[in-house]
Amino acid sequence: MEYTLLILLLPLLSFLTLGLGGKWMSHRTAGTIGTAGLGLVTLLSYVTAWLYFTTPRLTDGTFATIIPYNIEWLPFSETLTFNLGILFDPISVMMLIVISTVSLMVHIYSFGYMKGEKGFQRYYAFLSLFTMSMLGLVVATNIFQMYLFWELVGVSSYLLIGFYYTKPAAIAASKKAFIVTRFADLGFLIGILIYGYYAGTFSFHPETIALLSGGAAMLPLALGLMFIGGAGKSAMFPLHIWLPDAMEGPTPVSALIHAATMVVAGVYLVARMFPLFIDYAPNVLEMIGWVGAFTAFFAASIACVQTDIKRVLAFSTISQIGFMMVALGVCTSFDPHHGGLGYMASMFHLFTHAMFKALLFLGAGSIIHAVHSNEMSAMGGLRKQMPVTHITFLIACLAIAGIPPFSGFFSKDEILSACFMYSPVMGWIMTVIAAMTAFYMFRLYYRIFWSLSPLPPSPVGSKGGEAPLTMLFPLIFLAAVTCLAGFIPFGHFISSNGESYNIHLDPSVAVTSVVVAIAAIVLATCMYMRAEHPLANKLAKRFAGLHEAAFHRFYIDEVYQFITHRIIFRCISTPIAWFDRHVVDGFFNFVAWGTQATSDEIRSLQSGRVQQYAYVFLLGALILILILIL
Repeated sequence: MEYTLLILLLPLLSFLTLGLGGKWMSHRTAGTIGTAGLGLVTLLSYVTAWLYFTTPRLTDGTFATIIPYNIEWLPFSETLTFNLGILFDPISVMMLIVISTVSLMVHIYSFGYMKGEKGFQRYYAFLSLFTMSMLGLVVATNIFQMYLFWELVGVSSYLLIGFYYTKPAAIAASKKAFIVTRFADLGFLIGILIYGYYAGTFSFHPETIALLSGGAAMLPLALGLMFIGGAGKSAMFPLHIWLPDAMEGPTPVSALIHAATMVVAGVYLVARMFPLFIDYAPNVLEMIGWVGAFTAFFAASIACVQTDIKRVLAFSTISQIGFMMVALGVCTSFDPHHGGLGYMASMFHLFTHAMFKALLFLGAGSIIHAVHSNEMSAMGGLRKQMPVTHITFLIACLAIAGIPPFSGFFSKDEILSACFMYSPVMGWIMTVIAAMTAFYMFRLYYRIFWSLSPLPPSPVGSKGGEAPLTMLFPLIFLAAVTCLAGFIPFGHFISSNGESYNIHLDPSVAVTSVVVAIAAIVLATCMYMRAEHPLANKLAKRFAGLHEAAFHRFYIDEVYQFITHRIIFRCISTPIAWFDRHVVDGFFNFVAWGTQATSDEIRSLQSGRVQQYAYVFLLGALILILILIL
């Protein structure tokens, strides 16, 4: 697999070409270069996956871990080194498919969506940089290499979120995303340093000697700190505040970064370190599960009342990432029939969610492209004017709601089964959240495509308001994947212990989840299918305080603003700044003044006149002679 180095080099070359020479290219040329490069990367990723998964398993029934490249870059000590390489195992190969597929669809879609935009070449350069960074993250051979590309992902996402740098909201959103994730990544870095010191390596497999020497006792702390970094990237509560504001970036960027790739980096991190969590930090893993459950419920509550369609999808993403974290958190062992079910379910849902959530975001982009607004009040009745967008969007809504035979049903059912196996309480909590998911997604669907707003929208574009072919093809492709992905024997390729695991539906869990999802859809139909929403308005008035709080995201942003501005800036930073200016600077200014004054007084001794020097020398000699005589 020596060719696999091209999977990283091609998008890097595309970034350098477009970044350095893009301003001399036409939009068509720049887009073609970026898309062709990603097309080759996608082809190589599919070839790699085919070769990897068709290779005979090892004697113990697992897939081999292949490292075609691994070079020493920085030696920290005789035993601790920082290597760069490429690692292939089931989850890294699966992530290659996810990242390359969604990125290619976004590249194709952007031909139509970003047509005529100023900075078109710069946009494609940033897309290539982000894709290269994300691919480097998932094939990393060690945790330090993962952190290196983790930071590159953060930088490239900052550039893409702030693409419209003339808009104050986009500037604020990009800075917010960068700052929040930087604070989280500080915990990640400290965890890596603790891990490297006590585990004796940066690889994903600690040195046995280091563990026997007491390193095992420090692994829970190291892994807990690493999860803070993952919580930041995956927008887990309370580090979720950056993701809804990041919707200020172009909609295709939202599909790539905030639906399918960057936001699942935290889930991938926990999955990558899963053997260590199970063996050395099961309590930390359990805590991750409950954090994920609360995040899923919290975000779903907010999504039920938002009016900006991209923010509904943003909070939906946060909630679904919570599902994946819960699935990992409820794992109690490597046994694929018990705790290991959650691991497989999490990776399965990561795969299916990437496809249907990218479809939802790209569908939202087509709608925004038509009506020139993100608000539901500017939409309604679009199913006849945008039939392809309508059908593909409906498929994605059915998938995320967990309706069979769409892919989301299969992956979400596995998560719910793992939750009920762990605890009936956790199982019912996640079932309720699944019902909320179906409700807010069909609330969104009906308000866009059915209920007419007071001012009917006037779609623009070709063929009666439908998007151009470059935007429709990715929708059709992702819709097809969403319909078929659930039938992939995912457990045959990915499980907690590497052995084949046959996916089987738990009838009681499956029936319950489908019934509550259908009930939620029926409720959304009754409330939002028609132009008037009397029941919805009545409930909003009846629970006005709760509705207002949820609409304002339960004022978490205001809490952060209060803490940073009123407490940190005013009560801590301002006194420190005064001390720095008046005490520290004053002390050094006094030292400088004293030195200068003393210099002024004694500099006459260095006049440069020989006669003066001779006079002082003779006078000094005479004084010394008198002292000796006396």
